Amino acid sequence: MTKIHNIDTVPAEFTDDPELISAMSTRYLGALAGSERIYVNVDYVKPGGKSVKYHSHSHQEEFFLVLRGSGTLRIQDQHLAVKQGDFIAKPAGKGIAHQFINDGEGVLEILDCGLPAPDDVIDYPDENIRYVKAEGRVLRNDVEIQDWSSDPNEA
Repeated sequence: MTKIHNIDTVPAEFTDDPELISAMSTRYLGALAGSERIYVNVDYVKPGGKSVKYHSHSHQEEFFLVLRGSGTLRIQDQHLAVKQGDFIAKPAGKGIAHQFINDGEGVLEILDCGLPAPDDVIDYPDENIRYVKAEGRVLRNDVEIQDWSSDPNEA
């Protein structure tokens, strides 16, 4: 049976920050609704926060729509202003590094959809890090490292 959900009543287990306290938090709408092949999230980036560390995917295709607010999309070493209504597709496997930065006044709210890829390899060029998703391994200069975090807003 189909069930209609509302973004204002997403249960705590479908958000990484139910009170939206952190600089960046996500509501996992697709998982809540039962999506099986795509993910559909809404990311909330507070002023001064970043959505993710600057990175690219080998296999994961993504689509973003700015629902509210304004900020900067850092993509392929360009810094592009974004605002409510702007959207972008990021095809997989093209080495397109990307990151949203909230340098605006209010919360930057982004619809983030894509096709998860279990065999994805994620490169973080600012730190020379490679994350091999299928193996759960983090490498720097082809040497495995421990205690690295993908959180872009850690102190």
